[in-house]
Amino acid sequence: MKDINGFIKRFDSGLTALEGASWLEARRRYETVCQQFAPPDPAGLGVRDESVANVAVRRFSPHDASGAVLYVHGGGFTIGSVRSHHGIAASLAVQLGHEVISVDYRLAPDATYADMFDDCHAVADAITPIAMVGDSAGGRLVMDLAKNLSAKIPLGLVYPPVEGLCEDTLGPDAPLLSRADVLSLQPFYPDTRPVSPGSTPPSLALEVLAVEHDPLTAPLETAVAHWRNTGADVGYRCAPGMVHGALHAHALLPEMQNAWQDFCQALASRIAR
Repeated sequence: MKDINGFIKRFDSGLTALEGASWLEARRRYETVCQQFAPPDPAGLGVRDESVANVAVRRFSPHDASGAVLYVHGGGFTIGSVRSHHGIAASLAVQLGHEVISVDYRLAPDATYADMFDDCHAVADAITPIAMVGDSAGGRLVMDLAKNLSAKIPLGLVYPPVEGLCEDTLGPDAPLLSRADVLSLQPFYPDTRPVSPGSTPPSLALEVLAVEHDPLTAPLETAVAHWRNTGADVGYRCAPGMVHGALHAHALLPEMQNAWQDFCQALASRIAR
């Protein structure tokens, strides 16, 4: 499958199957949806599940890797796991050449945003990451984590919900993610106020990946401009023709693969500095 329309059709069909299910069953079905797009694990990659600071994690270890990168998955704060995002974390570990620790944080509505944050913060404190990466909801958690850690830690953000999301700031509806979908998530995370002119960026070194068709892209580009104006070094790329969630199929969609590899290479360069 190298066609974004084919991906949209298959992924949307999987999301439809979540409707009406319990949270437990919806999360299981979501894992199945995402896993069908993940490539086989690269040769030589070690993978194991364990507990760090009493939080479940999945550790991805390339051969001769040093230093750990914290990865926080997406899923709208309500679904997603180390299993649904296994393919993304595995690819990240190999492309960065560092261990990746993927956090299986608690989810809403059973848990609050503070609970999710505490889980990720506990793991970050225990492993002292050399970088942090998050996609979608995980990107928002990583941004907030960075405010409590060193501003020098490089961040990798993939289409995260940034501050100030509202009817006026969102871009148009897109396949797999509508404006209404985004706004429905606001009860799950705090501080939806617009970014103030004097607010500081989440890190002084960021790599950002967006997709062309996503209501989150317009406010993200506004945030990138603000971060740059306040002194952050921000690398930015937008995958043409791609949609929110296409990162799951990075190995199948050439435009997503190219943007993902560029993102990973740029982040690896920052880590090596």
